[in-house]
Amino acid sequence: MEINITKMSSKGQIVIPLEMRQNIKEGDKLLIIQNNDQIILKKTEDFNESLKEDLEFAKRTEEAYKRHEKGDLIKVSSEKFINELEKW
Repeated sequence: MEINITKMSSKGQIVIPLEMRQNIKEGDKLLIIQNNDQIILKKTEDFNESLKEDLEFAKRTEEAYKRHEKGDLIKVSSEKFINELEKW
């Protein structure tokens, strides 16, 4: 995973750092997903099963975060947690 910092221009434009756009060409379309303060960019050619999985993960993460804020989460052993993850 790569991490970098960019900023928005006065026109609302952002620059994707060079090392992060190796596989993006001029004219490529990008899907933008906003979830609260999280923004995800994905090439539309990748709009397939992996995107569905990403969206499902984002949905489950948001639901878990809301449950955490309410104090509704329970503690489980790491073994049980991994078993539950494997069911996904």
